[in-house]
Amino acid sequence: MIISEDLLLAYGGFYETYETNDTIFYEGTMPKFYFQIITGIVELNNYHEDGKEFTQNILSDGQSFGESFLFDDKYYPTNATAKTTCKILKLPKGDFFNLMDHNPEVSLKMFQCLADILHNKYIMLFNISSSDPIFKIKTVMDCLKGNSDDHKYSYQVPLTRQQLANLTGLRVETVIRTIKKMQDNNLVKIENRKIYY
Repeated sequence: MIISEDLLLAYGGFYETYETNDTIFYEGTMPKFYFQIITGIVELNNYHEDGKEFTQNILSDGQSFGESFLFDDKYYPTNATAKTTCKILKLPKGDFFNLMDHNPEVSLKMFQCLADILHNKYIMLFNISSSDPIFKIKTVMDCLKGNSDDHKYSYQVPLTRQQLANLTGLRVETVIRTIKKMQDNNLVKIENRKIYY
């Protein structure tokens, strides 16, 4: 957890449940809350004019989202969608800043979180510019795995082939072929349709 549940509740936070495919916020609306996922999976995405989805990020239990958008008066540049049933702790914007003012250790954690987000965005921007699908998929897996464990095949990739396609800008067919090629090259292991990196 970025911020403890007790602290969020003490400053005016409240729980809200979203069902699968519910929109938590829409691109083009004004940010009003800090969001922290208690349980579930949330996807930040955009849609091209032709309806094709581009996934910005996929987040789960204990992670926060939308916090960077609270620091200016600009509209959300993305949508947030519940990909599973989600229980989310929401804190109104004013209460979020009040919490940060009175808890410098939380402010420091928030700045570290924002630095991590920016770091990953730079990596993903470079990733998108590549024409090599193995490089694109491997970069996403490296970001997801982080420093959790360096052992080969120790990390189960929590994304579907479609989600990998949406994150990399590749077609799902290309992702399927590339994952198979990565397995042949001993970069990943596939067991029961699950990808281990």
